[in-house]
Amino acid sequence: MPRLFSALIPPPEVVASLRTELGRLGLGGNGRDGGDGEEVGRLREEPASRWHITLGFYGRDLTSSRTAWLRERLTGAPAPTLRLAGAGAFSDVIWVGVFGSGLAELAAAVRPDGEVRRFRAHLTIARGATVERARRFGEALAGYRGPRWQATEAVLVRSDPGESGPVYSTVERFPLGSTGS
Repeated sequence: MPRLFSALIPPPEVVASLRTELGRLGLGGNGRDGGDGEEVGRLREEPASRWHITLGFYGRDLTSSRTAWLRERLTGAPAPTLRLAGAGAFSDVIWVGVFGSGLAELAAAVRPDGEVRRFRAHLTIARGATVERARRFGEALAGYRGPRWQATEAVLVRSDPGESGPVYSTVERFPLGSTGS
């Protein structure tokens, strides 16, 4: 059975802004570090093609039942306005923060039953960092403020193991905000 999660995908202009900032710091596929998804020392860059903000993680689950479950919870849900800002680390993971009204409520709506971990909106940019390196990147990105954007859809993503990390495929898209009806 696949591993499933729901997420918001940042639009191209948000990705471009963050990649520019990461490139300025020597990470982010700008040619100085080997490109998108390459290892930089021990640091393993998360490819921009996998950048997302996880709303809910469901593990190994039946795709059809999770799709119906999400459709019920996301129909009519408002489209939050978001911004990537600041940075930090979880263990060996470097992340950029995600802020915006309505994001926590959206995540709560699709939170799996029995989930006890607190929702911490973030976008993972690299893995395999030492504590010191993660701290330095967090400090360097502390002042970053990306452009605002409105998340107009959530997606259900299937994650399968791959040679160079997980392979993500979008299973279903769920419109957020007004449906025009």
